[in-house]
Amino acid sequence: MEKEKKLEIDITYNIEKIDSFFDEEKINEFVSYILKDEYKKDFEKSEYYLSLLITTNDEIQEINREYRQKDVPTDVISFAYNETENIGAVNMLGDIVISIDRVREQSSEYGHSDEREFYYVLCHGMLHLLGYDHIEEEDKAVMRKREEEILSKFNYIR
Repeated sequence: MEKEKKLEIDITYNIEKIDSFFDEEKINEFVSYILKDEYKKDFEKSEYYLSLLITTNDEIQEINREYRQKDVPTDVISFAYNETENIGAVNMLGDIVISIDRVREQSSEYGHSDEREFYYVLCHGMLHLLGYDHIEEEDKAVMRKREEEILSKFNYIR
């Protein structure tokens, strides 16, 4: 009997070269881990949907300008579908947009792999969808600690 699928991720690649670390099974495993770890026993009560767009600096800058009034490229933008109660059997998590250009720039800047940086920004985006923020220093410390806990489980260390 096939195991019931709890998470559906719709991944769109709006880039020229698809890197080897874009292993959709691994991405699903990573996001599922975050959800299970955050929701604990409640994880099993829902199915989940996430939209993930891998794009370029130009496109993410356009999205950032249109939706956040910031005319600069960024590494990741998260759009939560519903920040209140979820209606229906599927928990519609939201959209995450990641610029692979920024991932590559930042991995070079920080001295680690593109794969580690990709999973860092994916983790960061997921935590935003789950209500984490980093505007206040206190909240930023909580979010950074959570990111490092998750990344270390997958051996993505600095």
